[in-house]
Amino acid sequence: MIKVTVLGRASAKPTVSSHPSAQVVNVNEQYYLVDAGEGVQQQMFRRGINPLKLRAVFISHLHGDHVFGLFPLLSTMGLCGRQTPLKVFAPRPFGEILEYHLRYFDSHLPYQVEWVEVDTTKHCCIFENKTLEVWSVPLRHSVPCSGYHFKEKRPELNVHKFKIEKYGLSIAQIVAAKRGEDIVLEDGTLIENSELTYLPFEPRSYAYLSDTSRSAVAAERVKGVTLLYHEATYTAEFARDAKERGHSTAADAAQIAVAAGAQRLMIGHFSSRYKSPEALLAEAQTIFENTTLAEEGETYTV
Repeated sequence: MIKVTVLGRASAKPTVSSHPSAQVVNVNEQYYLVDAGEGVQQQMFRRGINPLKLRAVFISHLHGDHVFGLFPLLSTMGLCGRQTPLKVFAPRPFGEILEYHLRYFDSHLPYQVEWVEVDTTKHCCIFENKTLEVWSVPLRHSVPCSGYHFKEKRPELNVHKFKIEKYGLSIAQIVAAKRGEDIVLEDGTLIENSELTYLPFEPRSYAYLSDTSRSAVAAERVKGVTLLYHEATYTAEFARDAKERGHSTAADAAQIAVAAGAQRLMIGHFSSRYKSPEALLAEAQTIFENTTLAEEGETYTV
């Protein structure tokens, strides 16, 4: 199961009611931080998320509203006694920034921080474990920027218990069936795998696309995504500003959701000019009805 907790949804600067971009993605109780705007560690504490549980951090680009909160978080994890190494996936030149931070502020961390460079021109798998893949998604912004696509791996097949009893399957035959093989009984009867097994769940996915102009290529890269997060900095009346600054309107985000065949769309990264994002939501819903606002502190189940 994938759960997404929104820690920040503002663009450029914090406001009285909103923090800059940050989310925690929970995949089967494995926690990943996606972007780290100012105040991210306080937001994690408020939401009951222990930063020591973080497996990795994914930074989309090196604008301050997406990364300023990471460095105090690294310090706090050291003060809390973290010993497990932490990978930080980010575009160049994050390594230089990290090096200076560690040299002048955190030279004696009790754990290792490892930078993994993300090539923002490539769509590839950059992280993988037994149940999850994370793919980079090239975006169109004013600086090198990458989205991230979290994809559950296809689960192992399950064997119907009543079929085990019906055919008297051995442990070896059960294991073979789980691998997708047909089974031949001792009397020569062939039992097709589809009769014996079932998929416990359909793999789900979550894509984080921020910051970016509307990109048909990005839509293709996240085709069929279960939940799509897409920046929606402006309403359509500011489409020229969006294009010039490498951002999207709410309408752009909705059109990407349509092109990607997304099941659901969540929009965020709202400009501070909007006292309420309801106009952005209404604009997106005229194109893609199943759209919701990214609400700070809320957790969304994929």
